[in-house]
Amino acid sequence: MLEFDLSLEQYILDHIDPEGPLLEELSRQTNLKTVHPQMNSGHLQGKILEMISKLIRPSAILEIGTFTGYSAICLAKGLKNGGKLITIDIDDEVRELAAGFIESAGFTDRIIQITGDALQLMKDLNEKFDLIFIDAEKTEYSAYYELAVNLLNPGGVILADNVLWGGKVVLEDEKDDVSTTGILEFNDLVKNDKRVEKVILPIRDGIFMIRRKD
Repeated sequence: MLEFDLSLEQYILDHIDPEGPLLEELSRQTNLKTVHPQMNSGHLQGKILEMISKLIRPSAILEIGTFTGYSAICLAKGLKNGGKLITIDIDDEVRELAAGFIESAGFTDRIIQITGDALQLMKDLNEKFDLIFIDAEKTEYSAYYELAVNLLNPGGVILADNVLWGGKVVLEDEKDDVSTTGILEFNDLVKNDKRVEKVILPIRDGIFMIRRKD
């Protein structure tokens, strides 16, 4: 389920809206300048994030895990006029790369970059969000989630990336890995949370789509 035949994947990419030159270049620079370029959202996932954001039309978005800014740019395309996106990342080494592409995308006034520990910074936020995207340290997913639910407007949506974790969530010999354990605990936490509606989208590495009940 997680692995597409390359020809089928290319067929999908050929039949969705194009990535566009700016995001193509962002992907290229991510591959050239970062150690883990696979962390980049990429064309298909980026278009899905963009589409979800445009359907929700959020006034405020929170992103946990900026990396090189690809997902932030995609999500920001769905903001209402005057809306903003706050994106947090602990790694200051990629901040400048992300900032350059955010500026080129014309979102400097809409995307606010913050560098630091998301768990601490989230505790200091005194506003509510319509959409929250979690894609950071896997061992902290449950902690991010507990804070995120309380920052979410009723009817708001949380998207959590990598929740199938390369299929390790169903492999017994992989469940001792701390990241896998973090994802498993998070998935069970969401499953049992009566405050929300939820579905896992089997896209790339799995996206948990979670809606806070009205």
